[in-house]
Amino acid sequence: MTGGNKNEESEGFLYPSFIREQGNIYKPKNKVMDNDSLKEKDAFDVHTKEIDLVNRDRKHLNDDVVKVDFEDVIAEPDGTHSFDGIWKASFTTFTVTKYWCYRILTALVGIPLALIWGIYFAILSFIHIWAVVPCVKSYLIEIQCVSRVYSICIHTFCDPLFEAIGKVFSSVRISLSKEV
Repeated sequence: MTGGNKNEESEGFLYPSFIREQGNIYKPKNKVMDNDSLKEKDAFDVHTKEIDLVNRDRKHLNDDVVKVDFEDVIAEPDGTHSFDGIWKASFTTFTVTKYWCYRILTALVGIPLALIWGIYFAILSFIHIWAVVPCVKSYLIEIQCVSRVYSICIHTFCDPLFEAIGKVFSSVRISLSKEV
């Protein structure tokens, strides 16, 4: 926490007012939030962020799924080898075919699927934010009242019953003896 400086305004209160380093949310001190100094180059839009064209799987989502190379699919055991030229041509054919088929499929289907997935996740986010979380919060608030009533009922009716049963069985003594 970076606030809590005592000043004349907060005297007389139990706790001093909290002052943010960035400034008040209504009167910003920093230049990025200040309306007078806000320029187009300072503005940052999350929808036009720069993407990494080299490392396209930063979170390693597809490490186990699609890393299939020629050696993972076609392998010749010892003692059964084709001609070296055939092996090299097969490797090149496999690699180039896989590469270009993937590129052609992404060119044809990538943008429509990106649109569909964008719509799907937008709907999913909307439902989660505007329906699921409010319903869960509402349920938790309502169930709190029910849980208090239930707790009172249990303590009122069950506690005396279980105490009485406990007192009855507390005087029971069991002894074991062997008969010869």
